[in-house]
Amino acid sequence: MGIEVKNNIRIILHQPSHPGNIGATARAMWTMNLSSLYLVSPKSFPDPAATARASGAEHILEQAIVVSSLDEALADCAVVIGTSAQNRHLPWPQLSPRECAQYVVEQAKVQNVAILFGPERTGLSNEDLQRCQHQVAIPANPEYSSLNLAMAVQVICYEIYGALSEPSDQPIQPLANDAQMQSFYLHLDQLLDAIQFRKPTSSPDLMPKLKRIFNRAQLDEDEINLLRGVFKKICKDPST
Repeated sequence: MGIEVKNNIRIILHQPSHPGNIGATARAMWTMNLSSLYLVSPKSFPDPAATARASGAEHILEQAIVVSSLDEALADCAVVIGTSAQNRHLPWPQLSPRECAQYVVEQAKVQNVAILFGPERTGLSNEDLQRCQHQVAIPANPEYSSLNLAMAVQVICYEIYGALSEPSDQPIQPLANDAQMQSFYLHLDQLLDAIQFRKPTSSPDLMPKLKRIFNRAQLDEDEINLLRGVFKKICKDPST
């Protein structure tokens, strides 16, 4: 698999609190030949503890991209996979680590793909997970299933390393990126208000459910533009 595929695979740590985990993540990535690390609002970085734990992968830390929001980290990513072992009130499409790796490698042929890891103490919030097309959980002892952040990164990166060595000629259609999807969801939210779709009895999960539908559909840019054209027409003339 070409270098460009590997470079399209992005590991994102969202609000990591322990700098040692950042360093251990860099080491986990480099042992599996991945190098694109994004840090969203890290509590402490740069930090000597991160450098010490990187142990030979300091260059991953030096080139890491530090941003203040998920919007910045995900804007140009067309595929986002959230890592979480938590069962959710509103379940998200699930992948095993191996399925995740195979999907990531296929999609990275033509676009940026992100694997999103949440804060050590809380993991990804429901709102964070709504930015993702899929959720991946690492099978573990049900009596003690909590993995350290860097350990979780290592497992996922290991599976990606294996998937990168598997040849595949499956054609891939480029998808709309996260910035386009978030703009689409804002437009959809405005449409629901304009046509007075929401009622006091409406489900509080209305937007999360709609996001789940459209995330599962894996829309491309042309499809986004088509749907937004429909939204504009409806807003001009709700009777249509």
